[in-house]
Amino acid sequence: MTASKNSDTSSFQRPLLPEPHLPDADREYVVVLPAYPSPERHRLLSKTGRRCFFCFAAFLIFLAAAAYLFWPYDPKIAISRVHLTRIRFHRFRELSIDLTLDLKVKVSNENFFSLDYDSLVVAVGYRGNNLGFANSEGGRVEARGTSYVNATLVLDRVEILSDVVLMLEDLAKGSLAFDTQTEICGKIGISFIEFPLKAKVQCEVIVNTKNQTVSHQNCYPEVSQVVGEKLTV
Repeated sequence: MTASKNSDTSSFQRPLLPEPHLPDADREYVVVLPAYPSPERHRLLSKTGRRCFFCFAAFLIFLAAAAYLFWPYDPKIAISRVHLTRIRFHRFRELSIDLTLDLKVKVSNENFFSLDYDSLVVAVGYRGNNLGFANSEGGRVEARGTSYVNATLVLDRVEILSDVVLMLEDLAKGSLAFDTQTEICGKIGISFIEFPLKAKVQCEVIVNTKNQTVSHQNCYPEVSQVVGEKLTV
């Protein structure tokens, strides 16, 4: 009885059929690869990407060109001619001088739209002393154009006690050095977009009194003031 029970127990513990032993060559392996787009779809995506890149680059170039063309620049201002038409000294009681200067101011507009100025004022000084102001009426300078503006400074019995000797010496040498400050106020723009502008230029002008020409000048533009954008209909 005991032997039969042991044999029954051992029969349950042993597998009925032995597991088959397969060689490595007969085994099958499954490799899962990620899905790749087809070559045609890849070419289509690459063409779309290149097209978007070229469109974006063209848009940036267009913005840069528009900023260069339509960005408002200051007008260039210079004294073209100074004609000394009258000079007279008075020595009765107080030493004074009568002086008349005819100025021609060159205004160059480098913008791609016109410049309309309301006024042009030239302050004239001599050796640090202010002599007076020359005013001119408004006008218009076309796009990429140049205009010449005439202004006249008339001085009657202006006292220059400290500089009269130096002025006489300069007249004897045939040259006078003036300090000028030119201010132009107006607006620039096209169509319904206008930018109010106020620009100043300081110049050191040396005038040849013999032939009434400007022999030399140094100009230093100041920072212009663009008040803001103004839309007009």
